[in-house]
Amino acid sequence: MGGLAIRDEGGIAKSLWKKSRNESIFAIYTPYILSLASGKLDSASFLHCISQDLRFLQASAEAFEMAEECSDDDDDKAVIRKVRKREWGFELPAGNISDRAMVKCTDFLLATASGKAVGERFPGKVATPFEKTKFSAYALAAMSPSMRIQSFLSKEIQAVLEPDENIHLYKKWIDMCLTGEELQFVENIYQKAMKLQVEFFSAQPIIQNTIVPLYRAHGSDEHNFVIFSGFDMTCSAVDSCALLADIAIIKSSKAIKLNGYESLDDGASSDDLRDIWSSLHGQYVEEYEQCIDSIMLSDRVTQFNFESLCNALGQLSELEKAANLRVANSGVLKGLHMDEIKWAGEHLVFQDGCLEFFREIEKSKDIAIDVHILSYCWSASGFPNVHSNELLFDESISTGEILKRVQNPTEKLQTFNEICKMSSNNGRNLSVYIGGSVEDLLCLLKADIGVVISPSANLTRLAGLFGFSFVPLFSGLVKKQRELIEGGCPCWSGLSGTLYTVSSWAEIHAFILGT
Repeated sequence: MGGLAIRDEGGIAKSLWKKSRNESIFAIYTPYILSLASGKLDSASFLHCISQDLRFLQASAEAFEMAEECSDDDDDKAVIRKVRKREWGFELPAGNISDRAMVKCTDFLLATASGKAVGERFPGKVATPFEKTKFSAYALAAMSPSMRIQSFLSKEIQAVLEPDENIHLYKKWIDMCLTGEELQFVENIYQKAMKLQVEFFSAQPIIQNTIVPLYRAHGSDEHNFVIFSGFDMTCSAVDSCALLADIAIIKSSKAIKLNGYESLDDGASSDDLRDIWSSLHGQYVEEYEQCIDSIMLSDRVTQFNFESLCNALGQLSELEKAANLRVANSGVLKGLHMDEIKWAGEHLVFQDGCLEFFREIEKSKDIAIDVHILSYCWSASGFPNVHSNELLFDESISTGEILKRVQNPTEKLQTFNEICKMSSNNGRNLSVYIGGSVEDLLCLLKADIGVVISPSANLTRLAGLFGFSFVPLFSGLVKKQRELIEGGCPCWSGLSGTLYTVSSWAEIHAFILGT
């Protein structure tokens, strides 16, 4: 074929969808889609959305016609013509007009298909017939998010309503032979079109109450909204403690300069420190797994029992304390400068979407949410509002000793309870805890809403033994939305024994803050 290839799945289409998937997640958690999934959406709202979507289909037909005219390949033309002449089976209601969100979608689509957007991005290229053949690829990039996101939403909703039924919706994918710069342009078009589609669903008028976004539904003068989060492997994508050890090992082998500060080699050799750290880490992992195995020998409960879980996880207390003591006695972290620790924090790799979520809370003047990070990390330097263990310093140089504040699940829970108690002085709390490891488990269950990012294997094992359960967040929200519309009170309360699972921070962002 010529400059355009269309196939069901793969190639650039698969790549573009993968890059835009987090954006599409925000559509799932809009009041409109959640109400639709619950089966309780007001019929007027549904008719309005369908009528708006038909306007996009009309614009798509016009864009397909432009794409057909620009294509120089007979096979491409045949595929485009087939889609363009598809019978949609709907007609626009009389007197219906496009709302602002849909106007933005159709304007962007037609500007792309006509070459206007291309002319702005690649001045001079639009004049040649050859360059015009690429308009069809750009037009399909602007159209595809509409088809893709509706397929995605349909499958997500279908999974909630009828888990055993597998529906495959017809959809088109795009692929083309373009230069690297032009491929980037296609990606930009696709992502912008996806964003506009999400904004469209978010803008749909809803006349009934909904439970999302959570802050809008519960944030008020009567409630104190408090978000807690674990740190290592929840916020960070790597073990921050191991990062500090790596810096100490590098420092031991040569002088390094960080933020203008030069540290000198006056300690053990790098090989010695690497061996020490490897031994410490290996011993900790072995003892930790043995401790979990020991806990798993406990009697299985018939229903969720928080007290028995607290007692069982108490076995981790001595293990964690002993591990911290071994690190302090080893001297691995002795001699680190505060600037080096600050550098480590600035170069830490975070989970995709994590920083964006907390920055959105921080920068918004309309959002009053208290945020607290509960961490086993050995230093809170460089991270605001963190409750953690701390390295001790003598004139900006680490002594290797650790000020022990949060060493185990029990101490995390104590810190959580203390913060909630202080916050409740001004009204009732709504607490959300975000985590993913055994260390977060007690706080996750005690919070009004416990959100788990990809539960660890040990968390899953403990769930079966102690009677708590995992529910996909979207599925749980659909159930609560039904309760709300049917006259119930979908209240959130701790110690329910239910934890909500998500696959990414994008879901958390969409659920709590919305788009």
